[in-house]
Amino acid sequence: MLPAIALVGRPNVGKSTLFNRLTGTRDALVADFPGLTRDRLYGYCRSANDSVIIIDTGGLSGDQDEMSRLMAKQVELAVAEADVVVFLVEAATGVTAGDEEITRLLRHSGKQVLLAVNKAEGLPAAETAAEFWSMGLGEPHVVSAARGDRVNDLLTAALALCPPDTDGTTSVVPSGTRIAVVGRPNVGKSTLINRYLGEERLVATDEAGTTRDSIYVPFEFEGQSFVLVDTAGIRRRAKVEEGVEKFSVVKSLKAIEEADVVMVLLDGHQGITDQDVSLIGLVLERGRAMTIGINKWDGLSSAEKGKLRRELDRKLPFVDFVNQHHISAKHGSNIYELLASAVDAAECAFCEMPTSRLSQILNDAITAHPPPMVRSRRIKLSYAHQGGRNPPVVVVHGNQTSRLPGAYRRYLVNCFRKAFRLTGTPMRLELVTSRNPYEGKRNKLTPRQARSRLRVRNRAKR
Repeated sequence: MLPAIALVGRPNVGKSTLFNRLTGTRDALVADFPGLTRDRLYGYCRSANDSVIIIDTGGLSGDQDEMSRLMAKQVELAVAEADVVVFLVEAATGVTAGDEEITRLLRHSGKQVLLAVNKAEGLPAAETAAEFWSMGLGEPHVVSAARGDRVNDLLTAALALCPPDTDGTTSVVPSGTRIAVVGRPNVGKSTLINRYLGEERLVATDEAGTTRDSIYVPFEFEGQSFVLVDTAGIRRRAKVEEGVEKFSVVKSLKAIEEADVVMVLLDGHQGITDQDVSLIGLVLERGRAMTIGINKWDGLSSAEKGKLRRELDRKLPFVDFVNQHHISAKHGSNIYELLASAVDAAECAFCEMPTSRLSQILNDAITAHPPPMVRSRRIKLSYAHQGGRNPPVVVVHGNQTSRLPGAYRRYLVNCFRKAFRLTGTPMRLELVTSRNPYEGKRNKLTPRQARSRLRVRNRAKR
């Protein structure tokens, strides 16, 4: 297995900035805002000779509120997973009581620890490091994560303490069907992923907006590999006031774009809101396969369940091809039916549709219901072929295709969907009008023809 390096420290000392610097990505949210990172975030760093996993963690504040305790638990798990811990402190603040408490915790962990003095832009290394020798963690490494000063030296020192990669073939980039779990804040996304994993992998509380970043978690079930993506809750734009949340929503939208299939969670207690409908419409617009889970179903009365079913039929008729599941993320009810539905939707999104089969379906559809007449001429549809996957795209060739009514387009889509048994994925129909070989040639006359027509026109005027 590849070695792992965990980044720990107080809030806002630059852990996420260093994570992005080492991984060469922008996967970790970075802002001048303490407590931004809450869950463990994994990345892949490849140096000239070695490869290593980098783990970003939330800041250890020492506070005793529920959120701080949960974040501290995530840091504890990250340290347990790591081979080496890089402990970040801030050059300007010197050694604080919080730094000394973290030092005590790291000594008890038994892990190899490197001390990194961050935010040392333009400062002399020897003088800046002098105060931090007193922490008893060996030589302090003075760096600037923002500018990259001496970061390579820090990485080299950390790699020297790591065990060698046993086979050099392991990749931290998780493989498998990528499932983005999306929904409004506090609908149970993190709770659902924790239930699948069987551990408290993600911070989950009753406080809305707990998740602020998109967290990618490998997961295996019945021999199949998945990547579960926990996303920040998406609210209406008018409700997004905090600058950090705006970045989180962008991360969620990016996770939707990169997903093979999307699990949309709805809150059964709150009903189907306009924001839920807009979010589902967004997933369809981006062409992603999806399945819908109505969470917290177990807490509803019979009357509330009936009302919610009628509301689903009334507000979501445009996703009648998407499976809906009544689940309880907290207790695990029906969550594996939801997962199986997501797998089916992903398979449908990447299905292969042979040209001969598509053309036969098109001919059968035309025979059953011919296209309408336009300007006394019937629209002619010749053949069809596949034009893309995720979502499936069917290209239909013919004459006057731009005049084909929307109702007939939907009829064709339903015919293709039924024939290939496609559930959970949108389908796109592209119409191509064949080029008329005589187009533009009718008015191209020879000089003799032009003179003859001119003489006929002049005689008519007399």
